[in-house]
Amino acid sequence: MSAAALLVTNVTKRFASHRAVDSVSLEVALGDSVVILGPSGCGKTTLLRLIAGLETPDGGEISLSGTKVAGLGRSIVPPHQRGIGFVFQDLALWPHLTVGKNLEFVLGSVRVPRVERSERIQQALNLVRIDQLSRRYPHELSGGEQQRVALARALVGQPRLLLLDEPLSSLDPELRTALRAELARLQRDLGVTMVYVTHDTEDAAALADDVVEMAAGRVVSVSARTRKEERA
Repeated sequence: MSAAALLVTNVTKRFASHRAVDSVSLEVALGDSVVILGPSGCGKTTLLRLIAGLETPDGGEISLSGTKVAGLGRSIVPPHQRGIGFVFQDLALWPHLTVGKNLEFVLGSVRVPRVERSERIQQALNLVRIDQLSRRYPHELSGGEQQRVALARALVGQPRLLLLDEPLSSLDPELRTALRAELARLQRDLGVTMVYVTHDTEDAAALADDVVEMAAGRVVSVSARTRKEERA
């Protein structure tokens, strides 16, 4: 049996006396989509940042495909070597770079040869259907277009794990529904392992193979949904 794509074991993260993440364990199979559901302040974003290597755990371990990447108080594998794509809640697009250059920066950080970058960028933009926007700057784009750029930037490095932190929360309901369906299509077509954080139950219904509910820094329930059976 192959190792889990992601294995979080008894991970704890404190900020001063506050336990943002409290003895959380989580296993995600290769190619699955897991939605972490819960209210603001329950520890969802901190858990994603721990997985990505942007925070270090105060206790427990994190492994990716059988390789331990973080343990007690230390990062073993740095963020840029973990093979992770991250879509932040505020998108975090670099405003001084064009869409194409936003993606090229990622490829440079993972040392993709320059001769391969243009094709990889075009493929990622085609995936999210914004191939005509490569020369635009973020401020020239609509909210939905910016969301697609952030997703393309996360995908261009061909990550083994895609993390998304409430990426649709700022959109109007109609656009949110459209992009939710688009994200489900991408995850299904690419087979990428995905962990998606949200407080929205409709996101969970559309995107999840499994739903992990969090409250006060702890996992309170894990439930399998029918999407996994529908894809089989």
